[in-house]
Amino acid sequence: MRISVGGARYRNFLNKLLAGFIGLLERENTKRRVSRVSREIKSSVYYLSMKKYGNLFKKIVTTENIHIAYCKARKGKLKQKKIQDFEKNLDINIENIRKSLIDRTFHTSRYRTKIIHEPKERTIFILPFAPDRIVQHSLMNILEPIWDKMMIHNNFACRVGKGIHAGSRKTMEYVRKNSYCLKCDISKFYPSVNHDILYDILQRKIKCIDTLWLIKDIIYSYTGNGNNIPIGNYTSQWFGNMYLNELDTYVKHELRCKDYLRYCDDFCLFHNDKKILNEAAKSIESFLLTNLNLKFSKCDLFPVSHGVDFLGYRHFRKYILLRKSTAKRVKKRLARLPQLLKKGKVTKEQAESSIASTWGWLKWADTYNFRLSLDIDNLRQVINGY
Repeated sequence: MRISVGGARYRNFLNKLLAGFIGLLERENTKRRVSRVSREIKSSVYYLSMKKYGNLFKKIVTTENIHIAYCKARKGKLKQKKIQDFEKNLDINIENIRKSLIDRTFHTSRYRTKIIHEPKERTIFILPFAPDRIVQHSLMNILEPIWDKMMIHNNFACRVGKGIHAGSRKTMEYVRKNSYCLKCDISKFYPSVNHDILYDILQRKIKCIDTLWLIKDIIYSYTGNGNNIPIGNYTSQWFGNMYLNELDTYVKHELRCKDYLRYCDDFCLFHNDKKILNEAAKSIESFLLTNLNLKFSKCDLFPVSHGVDFLGYRHFRKYILLRKSTAKRVKKRLARLPQLLKKGKVTKEQAESSIASTWGWLKWADTYNFRLSLDIDNLRQVINGY
């Protein structure tokens, strides 16, 4: 009987092997050794038994999938001329993209860049709407649900049903039950992602050769020092998520930290024992450098009573406050709205949308006094007068 790697029989075989090893060690009455070795075996089983996905490319290149990708890529851009031009020959253009993928004549276009300064200075990389953005959405339409299943529950970045506010609620849960927090941030994460390491991670999970060709074309489209997944690519947020999924797995399976959560390149560990978090910080720093070629920009260990500044909010045991820098930015942006509207730099709809999004952000924290200082109701009346 043949047992295929990644198959159900193979996973059952590994689990039985694991149970046999642990049983043997337990009979030796060496508890510490049992704990250490069993963790190592479980980790090996986790990686070896992970399913590899094939036959994906034929789903990526269907006309229906590319059309769905086109609809997602054009969202909020319907008034742009390039979108209108593409729609004039929609069926032909979609078929051309489909053929370029099947024939492997598609290659990621050259990037153009722009620099933004809010909330901090960053270089944004921009690709053409067609075919690049459509192709990236076509790819991720198929890969997102697969990769999402591989991720831990407490990864709150770029996933349906997760996000900032879900992450904030989980942070409050951990703040209320623990005494200490280890808060870490990775230095220049997206520019530091190594192409070879990323591709190796992804090909361990995907066996479809054509899909790997497309992934590789996008990963290596930025030529430089062998690092960087460009901020601005739709795929970059998912590539980054899968890159740091290695860290999530390490923290949960190796360090066995229960109260852990991550949003993009920011993550927190919580515990009642300060010494355990100190040891975790050293282990994580070593893991990041050795396995992912990353390093910390910040790594702070402090009592939760000081407040956990995470996801734009400051979390205390009995209340949540808005981050000070966020509050200043909100105040400045709303104060400029009437003037921008008067000069015609924003439309009335855009101004109303800005107020609505601000209100949606504030309602998740204890911001009663701050909302009064903004006088949002009066601002709404001023905007409605235009």
